Amino acid sequence: MILVLGGTSDSLLICKKLNEKELLYKVSVTTDYGKHLAQNYTNNVLLGQLDLISMKELIKKEGISLIIDATHPYAIQVSQTAILAANALQITYMRYERESLLKSIVYDKLEIVETIEEACEVAARAGTRIFLSTGSKHLEIFWKALQGKEIIARVLPTSEVLAACEKIGFHADHLIAMKGPFTTMLNEEMYKHHQIDLVITKESGSQGGFLEKIEACRKLDIPVIVIKRAGMDYPCVVYHIEDILKRLENCLS
Repeated sequence: MILVLGGTSDSLLICKKLNEKELLYKVSVTTDYGKHLAQNYTNNVLLGQLDLISMKELIKKEGISLIIDATHPYAIQVSQTAILAANALQITYMRYERESLLKSIVYDKLEIVETIEEACEVAARAGTRIFLSTGSKHLEIFWKALQGKEIIARVLPTSEVLAACEKIGFHADHLIAMKGPFTTMLNEEMYKHHQIDLVITKESGSQGGFLEKIEACRKLDIPVIVIKRAGMDYPCVVYHIEDILKRLENCLS
């Protein structure tokens, strides 16, 4: 049995590949929305956070022999837990990681930072009307650090996310509730409509529309801050989904 740690569009593509090979697997997600998406591929969906104890119990109960970690590149804690659990129970851990696109970008108004806090420090000096394309998880940090700035946040259109945003202090004028990825043209129109003078995003991959966000900034001459992925020493990393099945043959043989 395979355990897929999901929550990304990439994890769904992996599920599709596993279905094609008729391999048994379960998908672990942390949100109702993630569960809804995963159920289009399998009924074996687990909802909720897994700590080290619960993950080890799940591995033993379900006879998991392989973990495919396809979580968001910023979900470091989940990855760390999975590696510890796999090592403790002597099963295989495989990380799917989107290839970094930063080296392919040529734009003199792009600034790369290591943390959300560093992004806030730069934005406090550089922006007035700031567009956040970083997801909803850490919006409260931006909201508190950028008091006095006009912040527009693009988030998933789910009741759970919108309720959390409203609790922080975001109102309708501050939110764009849409599911991506978005084209360069659509990003441009959003930036122009809201008179954005600074964009903050995370280093995602091509599936997340990362290059389209940057290209829209370049076309409109808008500075952009990119929060770099935190580095992790994964024991096994795969950068292309088509290579996963090749690795699976070795891991499950």
